[in-house]
Amino acid sequence: MKKQLTISLLIVGFLVLATALVILFGSGYRLNFNRSGAIVSGTGLLVTTSSPNGAQVLINGHLTTATDNTINLAPGTYDVKIFKEGYFAWEKKIIIKNEVVSKADALLLPSAPKLESITNIGISNPVLDPGKTKIAYSVASQSAVKNGIYVLDMSSMPILTLQSSSTQITNDTINVFSKATLMWSPDSKEMLATIKLDLLSTTYLLNSKSANDTPSDVTETIASVNTSWLKLQSEKDKALMDSLSKKLKKQVTENYNILEWTADETKILYQASQSATLDRIIMPPLIGADSTPEVREIKKGGIYVYDIKEDRNYKILDSLPRKADNSPLDLKWYPDSKHLIYVHDQKIDIMEYDAGNQTTVYAGPFVDGYVFPWPDATKLVILTNLGNPNIAPNLYTIGLK
Repeated sequence: MKKQLTISLLIVGFLVLATALVILFGSGYRLNFNRSGAIVSGTGLLVTTSSPNGAQVLINGHLTTATDNTINLAPGTYDVKIFKEGYFAWEKKIIIKNEVVSKADALLLPSAPKLESITNIGISNPVLDPGKTKIAYSVASQSAVKNGIYVLDMSSMPILTLQSSSTQITNDTINVFSKATLMWSPDSKEMLATIKLDLLSTTYLLNSKSANDTPSDVTETIASVNTSWLKLQSEKDKALMDSLSKKLKKQVTENYNILEWTADETKILYQASQSATLDRIIMPPLIGADSTPEVREIKKGGIYVYDIKEDRNYKILDSLPRKADNSPLDLKWYPDSKHLIYVHDQKIDIMEYDAGNQTTVYAGPFVDGYVFPWPDATKLVILTNLGNPNIAPNLYTIGLK
């Protein structure tokens, strides 16, 4: 009887010990050996991913693994480098904490991106719609039948038909719409085309999805159209603000001049409307959040990104630099909601939302101010004549995959 009891106790003890060891192993504890003998020490986990995958991972200069893998590391700060042939290297300091999962998620950008034309008839004044899936532009260099306003739908375009992907929505037999200034409605269903001839200005309301054989002249009722569009935009803005907690909404209202939300509505690009100290919204701070040092002391005029999910704030620029005509340089979200596009000094850079890994992806000729992201984040669209002043500029894609 005693023997059976002893065996049962041993089995129970073994199961308890095994369970404890499994829990400790899953929490990152490992058996290590040093001069004093074997010790059990805690570790953290580093999950490495990349796009494209299959890249090499260096930890403190040592080739350790490939991406799409998980590494156990002792607590501390590590220099992590992810690289693949034909792409710019990705580098970051990552803090590993005991029993915490940290991430190294690298967007690898090609060092020799492919340039491909979308249009070949010469275009001007391209404008991206609020939904960031369509580009409207005008053509004035062709026959009267081809002149007019076109809409390029980037969300439904097969890559093999880039040259024939645009839809003509106005026919310009009198060479009017080819000179129009375009403005999208907040819902992307309509646009205003304003034509200035001498001192006379005429505005037409156009359907963005089909041909406008008899465009509606709204010159005398433009105030009503603007009021309707402002109401649509304010409703969209209100819906975004109402998604925030009461405390965060107050902080955003008082301190942020919002420049742009990410597509997934989890981050805000903004210019500080005043100098202030940002309150903590999430207490205690989340475990395993981005280990890049954040900035809670914001300065008026500075450019920042606030991460709503992690309650972290990152400084991007001291201020938004301006062009020679005093208009601000271009800074906008990349469609993956994790990166920013920064256009400056005739260069196009892509950086992470915490300002890390700023990489110049294009430094060739392009018309300043006309850089648009492709909806699926595979490329950028630019307006360029490839440095030839004797030809009209066209839309080109810069491949980023």
